[in-house]
Order: sequence, then structure tokens, then C-alpha cells
Amino acid sequence: MAHAAANGGQHAHAHDHEHEHESLKTFGFWIFLITDVILFGSLFATYMVLHQNTNGGPTPDELFKMPGIIAETFILLTSSFTSGLAVLGMNKGNMKQLIGWLAVTVLLGASFVGLELSEFVSMVNHEGATISTSAFLSAFFTLVGTHGLHVSVGLIWMIGLIFQLRRRGITAVTKRKVEVISLYWHFLDVVWIFVFTIVYLMGVM
Repeated sequence: MAHAAANGGQHAHAHDHEHEHESLKTFGFWIFLITDVILFGSLFATYMVLHQNTNGGPTPDELFKMPGIIAETFILLTSSFTSGLAVLGMNKGNMKQLIGWLAVTVLLGASFVGLELSEFVSMVNHEGATISTSAFLSAFFTLVGTHGLHVSVGLIWMIGLIFQLRRRGITAVTKRKVEVISLYWHFLDVVWIFVFTIVYLMGVM
């Protein structure tokens, strides 16, 4: 009896320790997000200062093709919704739903990155608009490119997580990882809404 109680106590202690460890990692992720907010804040501020310095090169309204950018925005917003559905699936303990919606999110995110890259290539090849053409373009490529890089990192992270879920199932560790990637993805969505408004909409107006 005493042995069983001791075992139970040890098990509870191990569980508490694991929970504490996961909470610490989530806290670490929040700190990372705060530094990311500062990074994007600085890039937006730089863009606002430099966006009119076109140095005789192409201007925002000459460069931006809004139908493609609206498609990118729609795709990314939809991927934020599907990542939310993945978390819902996980909370119901539905593994198939969780992995399925994560896979859909990856496909949508990859489409977004593909469209963004083709936009950049078209600017460079057809308009001669490179990062060194003007201060406006340096600020534009740095800001939008940094966001695109974040999305790409998120995709690699999500694919790795899908493999981990297949191997280990829904555990305290994988649960935290899914919650964290979902938060990260929503954060990138919010940043994109600012990019869409400040860079693209204000640029064509």
C-alpha cells in the first residue's frame, strides 16, 4: 500500500515537473514573439521613413499588382483558419483531423510563399526593381522578405511536427508544440495584415 502511494507520489511529481517544463518552454516562446514584434516594428518604421525615396526607380503603384497580392492575403488568412481547426481537432483528441488540417495549412502556406517569390522574380526581371535600386525597394524587400522567411520557417517546423505527431501521438509535449506553432502562425497573419495595409494598399493609393 505504502509502495503504491510512493509510486503515485513519484508519478504525480514527474507529471508536475513535465508540466512545469512545458510551461517554461511556452514562456520562452512568448519572449521570442515579443522580440519578433520589435523586429517587425523596426522594419515597418524603416519602411515608413523610406517608402517615398524611389531614386527615380519604379514607384509602389507602378510595381504592385493587387490581384496577386489579394490572392496571397486570402490564402494566408485561410491558412490561419485551418491551423485553428487543427488545434480544435487536437483538443477533441482527433489525431486524423489534427494532422489533416496541419497538412492543409502547410499547402496553403507553401502556395503563399510561391506567389510571393513569383511576385519578387517578376519585379526583378520585368521592372528591374532590385533591392539596390532605391531606398524604397531596399525597405520593401527587407520587410516583405523577412515575413516570407518567417512563413518558410513555420512551414518546415509544421512539417517536422506532423512527422512527430505520427510517431508519438498527442502527448503533453506535442500538444504544446501544436499550440505554439498555431500562435506563431496567427502572429504571422497579423503581421501580414499590416504589410498588406501599410505597404500595398497605401502604396497603390
